[in-house]
Amino acid sequence: MRYTTLDTPLGRLLLVGDGEAIRWIDLPNARRPAVIAADWRSAPDAFVEARRQFGAYFSGTLRQFDLPLDPRGTPFQRRVWSELARIPYAQTISYAELARRIGNPNASRAVGLANGRNPLSIIVPCHRVIGANGSLTGYGGGLAAKEYLLAHERRHVDRTLAPLGV
Repeated sequence: MRYTTLDTPLGRLLLVGDGEAIRWIDLPNARRPAVIAADWRSAPDAFVEARRQFGAYFSGTLRQFDLPLDPRGTPFQRRVWSELARIPYAQTISYAELARRIGNPNASRAVGLANGRNPLSIIVPCHRVIGANGSLTGYGGGLAAKEYLLAHERRHVDRTLAPLGV
């Protein structure tokens, strides 16, 4: 495994993967912070495209990431994560709605657990899932980070976006 860090308005992100495909993103103040394994190699110049896209996202010119990803999880988790990726920029849905969208409307709790295990925060936008009453609930990077990400997206949603390559 290779890893690098990236400074963002949220603080320093840790990107982990093979240098191209990202397997895991660790947010500052994470509930389950990463422990860098002895066999991982620091690769400050890795994940070049991810760095570019994160820069564009935080500047407000990128709405959807297009990166090679390699998340590890159960088939159910991967189904939830796939549906998370379909939530439009600056929009939110409830856990119940997410359960309905994966075809299992009685699975809100299981969906919540899978959402909480999302290894690709921000790219797979689990921050866009909120409580049924509209409240901000649970986020692996802390509620302040979730609130920041949602406010950031709302602030930039109406701006004219530059093409991805700019």
